[in-house]
Amino acid sequence: MNLSRNPGPGPGPSPDPDPDRVDPAVWRTAFTVVVGALAVVFDTTIVTVALDDLARKLDAPLATVQWVSTAYLLAVFVTVPVAGWAQSRLGGTRLWIAALGTFLLGSVLCSLAWSAGSLIAFRVVQGIGGGIMMPLMVTLVVQAAGGRGIGKVIAAVTLPTALGPILGPVLGGVVLHLADWRWLFLVNIPFCAVGAWLARRNLPDDRPAPGGSRPPLDAVGLLLLSPGVAAVVYGLSRAGDSAGFVTAGVLIPLGAGLVLVGGFTVRALARPGGALVDLRLLRHRAQACAAGLGFLAGITLYGSMLLLPLYFQQVRGEDALGAGLLLVPHGVGALLARTVAGTYTDRVGPRAVALAGFAVVAAATVPFALVTADSGTVPLLAALLVRGIGMGAVMIALGGAAYAGLERAEIPDASIVTRVAQQVGGSVGTAVLAVVLQHAAGGTRTPAADGFGTAFRWSVAFAAAAVPLCLFLPGRPGPPAAPASAPAAGPKADPRPAATRADGTERPG
Repeated sequence: MNLSRNPGPGPGPSPDPDPDRVDPAVWRTAFTVVVGALAVVFDTTIVTVALDDLARKLDAPLATVQWVSTAYLLAVFVTVPVAGWAQSRLGGTRLWIAALGTFLLGSVLCSLAWSAGSLIAFRVVQGIGGGIMMPLMVTLVVQAAGGRGIGKVIAAVTLPTALGPILGPVLGGVVLHLADWRWLFLVNIPFCAVGAWLARRNLPDDRPAPGGSRPPLDAVGLLLLSPGVAAVVYGLSRAGDSAGFVTAGVLIPLGAGLVLVGGFTVRALARPGGALVDLRLLRHRAQACAAGLGFLAGITLYGSMLLLPLYFQQVRGEDALGAGLLLVPHGVGALLARTVAGTYTDRVGPRAVALAGFAVVAAATVPFALVTADSGTVPLLAALLVRGIGMGAVMIALGGAAYAGLERAEIPDASIVTRVAQQVGGSVGTAVLAVVLQHAAGGTRTPAADGFGTAFRWSVAFAAAAVPLCLFLPGRPGPPAAPASAPAAGPKADPRPAATRADGTERPG
């Protein structure tokens, strides 16, 4: 099967002189899905700075309003595993437009909410659309690229994901400063409308052929995996609000979720080809390492995004908008890393790029581990810039490794596994660092600078732990393989390029 939208060599035309060149049609696909995804990425974090304002305006306790974020997150996790199956039934383009429309509907309903309960319910509608869009975004672009220039493509398509946790709170602070809280959701309308128009214009008609083979929904797997992951995330989110992990409110949902996920894992491995998500991908070293490091990257990114604004607000006395603006260097650093890291991922392989990126993240977090109330602002902002560069490089390298050598049909499952690993890592990082900060604060409502220093030292340790694991990622890619004429009948051969075989070993030379 030809994975690329390029016509291929065929009879007559000479081969492409630049095998790393990315087809302009791939860039159009990337731009199309990024525009629509901006609404989801920013909305995931934009509400975090508005919880206090929402509690006042909706006359509800903060513990209730917190579910505006938690319900959205749980809806995302319940929906993500269905994305691969839904794409096989509807086609990627139709599914993308449907998910974008669902998110738009949820955004409009949220802007019309009349109480905390109605807002929470409408955020679930948003989460259903967002849960489909986030893995599908990467799937569509990687499938269109057909294995060529994956580093560059991942650099483009994951840009919103990297910038969302940084710029979302800034955008939320600006909206609240200039307008009513309802505009936090109304700002999604232009992104959704333009994204749907671009999708109809630029994305291919890839709906399944009538009468073709369509896999049935693994209903049992869905009932195990979706509630299982949601329960794990819910339990971890409760850890940050309670005295720690050893409480019934944390252990019960966490334990139940792990049992369900474990049951799904056993069942999926025993049912090759029929499971909701093909976990056999994790038998290959590149995909398994990318998922594990994605988990650590989620801890490093989202955990620090809990600590950094709190430090600037509670120790330095900044308001929500001021704290958000001080995080801009981190987003700028991630932006600066995109093109360079994508090029080097294609040129030298994801191993070196990820290793350097995690090392830079760990080193640039050290100044915050030594922070005091009188630490200079300029050195901290410089450290944030460097840290953002490292984090951007990590995300691109792991994205390149996660899809190395996969068949087109395997990419949706790889997208789901990668997305779940990063998001669960983010939930773990947020919960662990929240508990560490609470204990370091000694029960006071406002932690001192040394309490934040303790929590940041944990963040340094998580980033440093990922450095040696990067050695198991694929190294320098080999020369591009000659295009195959047609798949042979009979036993299925390993579809991965020789540079990254099924067992994760690399081709010598």
